[in-house]
Amino acid sequence: MLPTDDHDSDHDSDRRQLLSSDLRWNLSRWAVTHPAFVWFLMIASSIAGLVAYWQMGRAEDPTFAIKTIVVGAVWPGATADEMQRYVARRIEDKLRETPKLDFLLTYCIADRMMTLVQIKDSVRGKDVADTWYQVRKKLDDIRGELPSSLIGPSVDDEYGDVYSAIYAFTGDDYSLAELKRMSEEARKRLLKVNDIEKVDIIGNQQEQILLEFSHRKLATLGITPQQIFDSVARQSVMLRSGSVDTLEDRIHVRVDRNFSGIQQIEAVPVEASGRVFRLGDVAKVTRSYETPPSFLMRFNGKPAVGIAVVMRKGGNVLELGNSLIREWEAIRQEVPSGVQIDTIAFQPRVVEASVGEFLNTFFEALIIVLIVSFLSLGLRTGIVVALSVPLVLSMSLVIMNSMGMNLDRITLGALILALGLLVDDAIIAVEMMAVKMEQGWSRLDAATFAWTSTAFPMFSGTLITVAGFLPVGFARSTSGEYAGGIFWVVGITLICSWIVAVLFTPLLGMKLLPDPAIRGSGSGGGHEDHDAFNTPFHRLLRRMVRAAVARPWLVVAMTFGLFVLSIYGMSQLQQQFFPQSSRPELLVDVRLNEGSPIGATSQMLSKIEAKLEPLRALPGKSLAHAEASVSAGDASAGDASAGDASAQAAQPGDIQYYTSYAGAGSARFFLALNPDLPNPSFGKIVIQTSSIAARERLRRSLKETFRNDPVFSSASMRVLRLDFGPPVGFPVQFRVVGQDPQVVRQLANRVREIMRQNPSTVDVNLEWEEPAKTIQVKIDQDRARLLGLSPQEIELGLQTLLSGSTVSFYREGTETLPVVARAVDEERLDLDKFQDITLFTLGGKSVPLQQIGHLEYAQETPIVWQRNQEQILSVRCDIIDGVQAPDISKQIDRELAAMRAELPPGYRIDLGGSIEES
Repeated sequence: MLPTDDHDSDHDSDRRQLLSSDLRWNLSRWAVTHPAFVWFLMIASSIAGLVAYWQMGRAEDPTFAIKTIVVGAVWPGATADEMQRYVARRIEDKLRETPKLDFLLTYCIADRMMTLVQIKDSVRGKDVADTWYQVRKKLDDIRGELPSSLIGPSVDDEYGDVYSAIYAFTGDDYSLAELKRMSEEARKRLLKVNDIEKVDIIGNQQEQILLEFSHRKLATLGITPQQIFDSVARQSVMLRSGSVDTLEDRIHVRVDRNFSGIQQIEAVPVEASGRVFRLGDVAKVTRSYETPPSFLMRFNGKPAVGIAVVMRKGGNVLELGNSLIREWEAIRQEVPSGVQIDTIAFQPRVVEASVGEFLNTFFEALIIVLIVSFLSLGLRTGIVVALSVPLVLSMSLVIMNSMGMNLDRITLGALILALGLLVDDAIIAVEMMAVKMEQGWSRLDAATFAWTSTAFPMFSGTLITVAGFLPVGFARSTSGEYAGGIFWVVGITLICSWIVAVLFTPLLGMKLLPDPAIRGSGSGGGHEDHDAFNTPFHRLLRRMVRAAVARPWLVVAMTFGLFVLSIYGMSQLQQQFFPQSSRPELLVDVRLNEGSPIGATSQMLSKIEAKLEPLRALPGKSLAHAEASVSAGDASAGDASAGDASAQAAQPGDIQYYTSYAGAGSARFFLALNPDLPNPSFGKIVIQTSSIAARERLRRSLKETFRNDPVFSSASMRVLRLDFGPPVGFPVQFRVVGQDPQVVRQLANRVREIMRQNPSTVDVNLEWEEPAKTIQVKIDQDRARLLGLSPQEIELGLQTLLSGSTVSFYREGTETLPVVARAVDEERLDLDKFQDITLFTLGGKSVPLQQIGHLEYAQETPIVWQRNQEQILSVRCDIIDGVQAPDISKQIDRELAAMRAELPPGYRIDLGGSIEES
């Protein structure tokens, strides 16, 4: 049979299909026969889409509940082991009753413990808040069972807050206390701004009144520290003075008891041995900050106080950004000269760049669609296809807005992804209409035919495409909650594209498609045939289809072979669910040996800052420009490949600014940035580079510096980019679990050696390395009792002399400052003179420490980690560029198989890191 005969049979089938369509309802026919109403729907959809676009919230990342809460407690004087045995274990026992608990991760250091309570990923929405309420209730139930001197336990259920903007107050001529007061005034003003939920002050140093005395001098004068404490306390204790009632009034009597300055504190009389001394003559009174500090913050190497803003849920971060800019302009005009307010993080700029990138991509895609449509379909047909894009987006935005979605990284990415798919249905519909018109059909019949022949196959194809995103949309995990919007946005967009194709596109085609040049005979209503499908291409296509239909098993075999080949190809691909961020920030994590003081951490950060300062932005480049270019990612500079950037050394101008934190990590300015828990031996530097290329240059230079410079050999350094998705810490981790700490450590050392043999691992380390140094005071109980001292009195005496004790409070304005007494630095910081420290009995007798016992130098575990009440020691590492963490974890896991087979009963090696979160 000739091809034209087959072609005639196709037309006969089309005619029969059209005649049968007249017997049932046809949406496309309804649309073209009710043009006024359909034009109204188009205009209304477009306007509603624009309104929805401006009403939708803007955010950098989608909102999802952080499934982690932090429970902390402080027990002054306790070792890490005592914190674990007497506090953490009791708290963990109760927290194990938490509903939908995933795991507990606890670490104990001297004086402090913290437990991260992680609930299952499947918990969503309101159930998360309900679970945290249950945690609080359970902790309240056991407060009476914990040590009486324990401070806490406290609950931080705002662990997941992301700060939309962070600012730093600095000033060479101003103290941190003055900067804090200025930041508090700014905080009061910012709380009045719309869309702000809360404002936190970070890096604040607690002021105190310090009484420093020499225990030798007090012993000579016959004065005990307790007599000084009592004298100061009596001056500031708050008691009722009574009142006088008259016939008409009650008159209260007030005694002026508050100190008005350091001079009044120095003038406090101290009575001892029948004599009265002036406090300033026996002790040095100064105003200072808490020592040692618990947290330090610096901006560009200068001490700073930070202020951080949290946006309310559902707020528009772009509108918040404009409000913050206006408010800070007013605040900057009011602060004293010499005070500088700098922007550390400003999320509105990032979101604005993301929205701008979407618009650029949208217009690029639209231009590409127009060009392809114009070249392949013609001018007017291309216009019909192009008009379908804004109609689909308008309808999609209306639905997304009604569902409470924001324009964020996920929804914008899904819209960009859908741009390449949403024009398919419109192209099919309009092309079908154009072909039928070329065959001599009338405009009305051609528009109607699209519904009868392609509408339902198109709809089936749309549903199949949407179903491909089902695993992301319905994944019961944090990753699914973060990226689940991809499924909903793509699904909404593609279904809207089908509606546009069958409802709006036929009417647009009726008005815009040109009249075809009919090369057959007959009228349009008669649907006369011509040779539109009798071209060499169509004849070849028909022969290929016939050959495939005639050999079904060959087609099935080829399809199955391709499927198997695709599975093999997938196994060879690197697997990582979330990519790296394109943001220009660079993070430097600094870890000293556990037990190191915060002063040593701060000094190490200062050494790194000395390397960064020459690379900071050149003078004259405004911070406003830095904010705009850096937060936007500096797309122009970011076009440089990472390889090109890494081939160059870092240069001046690569760094815009940097912020250092000692004692804890930075505030969470990026959703995937996990806040580091308090630890004196930990520090972090957040570096804002000028571009992606600058980030890569600086990253390479810093890694080389840390590797080769012996100045940094005493600390573990990590140079990190920001990553999307849930935070995981070190990408490759293995947890050694067991009961005996010594056995666990031996096994961890073996795991470390195996990990080091993998060529892709970098900086393989244990969660803690060296033990902490201690001085054990071995008390002679008999001699101590004869001298009138108990172990508790000895501990309190040492605490007062070495670290200080709060003996009273000094009130100034709205602040209350503790009055802390301790020994002078010459006597408390010299280990050679430690045994000469003088303690005082309740009777006022002075006793040297060496008379009641002897000293022994020892070591202790500085930190105890537990997961679900099992002791763990994690072995972790970074990886070289160009490889994926899950692949390396699987390689090492296979190499650990032999070791696992030899493990003692009760011990195991668990896989952690990024592969555990994938």
